[in-house]
Amino acid sequence: MKFITKTVWVLSLVSLLTDTASEMLYPVMPLYLKTIGFSVLLIGILEGMAEATAGLSKGYFGQRSDLSGRRAPFVQMGYAFSAISKPLMAIFTYPGWVFFARSTDRLGKGIRTGARDAMLSDEATPETKGRVFGFHRAMDTVGAVLGPALALVYLHYYPENYKTLFFIAFAPGLIAVAATFVLQDKPVATKGDSASVSFFSFLSYWKTSPPAYRKLVVGLLVFALFNSSDAFLLLRAKQLGLEDSWVIGVYIFYNLVYALTAFPMGALADKIGLKFVFLLGLGMFSLVYFGMTIAENPFGSANPILLLILFILYGVYAASTEGISKAWISNISDKKDTATAIGTFAGLQSVITLFASTLTGFIWFQFGASAAFLTTATATVVTIIYFLGVPFTRDHAGNAR
Repeated sequence: MKFITKTVWVLSLVSLLTDTASEMLYPVMPLYLKTIGFSVLLIGILEGMAEATAGLSKGYFGQRSDLSGRRAPFVQMGYAFSAISKPLMAIFTYPGWVFFARSTDRLGKGIRTGARDAMLSDEATPETKGRVFGFHRAMDTVGAVLGPALALVYLHYYPENYKTLFFIAFAPGLIAVAATFVLQDKPVATKGDSASVSFFSFLSYWKTSPPAYRKLVVGLLVFALFNSSDAFLLLRAKQLGLEDSWVIGVYIFYNLVYALTAFPMGALADKIGLKFVFLLGLGMFSLVYFGMTIAENPFGSANPILLLILFILYGVYAASTEGISKAWISNISDKKDTATAIGTFAGLQSVITLFASTLTGFIWFQFGASAAFLTTATATVVTIIYFLGVPFTRDHAGNAR
């Protein structure tokens, strides 16, 4: 595995530690929020706002990274913000404070993501990007297994004592921040004055981007409109009668499947094409959401075997799309604009995500969980049909092929 360089290893280990901290909290987040008075609709708004903060800042800081020719400082600052946010969630339980703390965490993700993904892209060739991004996602998701597992052990001894977890999660976050200082930037020429960039100036990239990039991003945004927060899957499992420990358990299981399949799916994408693997993942996503509408027995409680199958499929879906979509974008855009291209997509996606979680929360609130999941599944099938006509790369003249 010579293509897994020192930089790829460090970025992957940092992501593992950060995800250990974040995912220690993620499966209990909706449960914790409900104990302090948040409704399902308000949880949807919170998640949408948090992702909007992350996405919009990805575009801005991604462009600043490209213009300055620097990557490491953005990575370091971004992981620091996320680490600091963890204990803030438990200090006060007022809605405004919770929104602020959650937004700080997502702002950190926005600061680092474009620069980090550009670093990963620079360490790969077009023939190895699926494996490089897949390896990073696999390591990242190992943290998503360790975090909930630690939370599960803790809650076994201290049931429903959620607040202390937010302070425990601070430790791996700090270690991750320290590890980022091993990273070094490659010397590159700067493109301009990054300090003069306005917050929304990254949107101008849309006009100058390759046509293939725009066509790809349109499809990704349509899918994002109906791809709400994973918190709704956990709430559905809880609604079907699973206890808190089982809700966390199925989330750990999903992330374990994701971690084990991310690298193999990346390797498969390098061999048979990013587009094919990505569409395979969307197909699995659709099956999961269709399945969630019938994931109960005649008595209204959970069908454990069906839930197990659905979360296996959901893990493979994530492994087939998250890293693959970034590799696809980096292949279809100019190398000098990698962080901006990924950041611009993320910025546009964030606006859509704000509506996605809010829309799902509204449909669930008004018409029930089955209607919410059925809507998402149907929209995904339509999106798959659209993607059949999207190119997977472009030539040096910018033409789709």
